[in-house]
Amino acid sequence: MNKAELIQRVSDTAGLTRSDAEAAVRAVTETIEEALKSGETVTFTGFGRFSVSDRAARQGVNPRTGEPMSIAASKAPRFTPGAGLKQSVREGAR
Repeated sequence: MNKAELIQRVSDTAGLTRSDAEAAVRAVTETIEEALKSGETVTFTGFGRFSVSDRAARQGVNPRTGEPMSIAASKAPRFTPGAGLKQSVREGAR
């Protein structure tokens, strides 16, 4: 599913116009992004948690040359699924 399909499903499920559903989806994604930028964690009980993890500096290998290289420390977004989402996916896979 891509963003346009998500917007259409939100529109259908919530009984919103397409433009209202698009604004709602945009507001949610922008709010999560801003929270993560400021170091906050966003938790939807039963669904999951969005957070930021720190990646330590490390040694890597340039795939083209095979030469060792240093990879700088960085931050990465993470999503940890909640129990409700895990259970729903398990039941849907049967």
